[in-house]
Amino acid sequence: MSRDEQLKQRWELIVDKLSKQFADGDTLDLDAIIYLIGVQELGQFDKKFKKDHKLDLMHIAICRLLEPYGYYEFDYFDEDGWPHYIIKEQLPPLKAGEQSVLMKEAIVSYFMESKYIE
Repeated sequence: MSRDEQLKQRWELIVDKLSKQFADGDTLDLDAIIYLIGVQELGQFDKKFKKDHKLDLMHIAICRLLEPYGYYEFDYFDEDGWPHYIIKEQLPPLKAGEQSVLMKEAIVSYFMESKYIE
């Protein structure tokens, strides 16, 4: 099986599992999955988040997802428990489709590492 086919299958498995678990079967999109990862990384599951905090949660997720690629490095937790990252390397200019593939690869790796999927 090609790498692209394997990524597609794993991505569909993640979308299916998360959609059933968090969206009553409605299909979650990439942004919603990034948001869920942000909540997971923050670890404050019982809170309701305002719009600006939702963007911050997505930023946390993106930093965490791209950390293994060398773009970000965890720095510290602030007094409210929010993780902070430093930029180690600027992301290269990517087309929208390339960004999407990079994020899907990173998300698949994240969920494989956590044993959510195999």
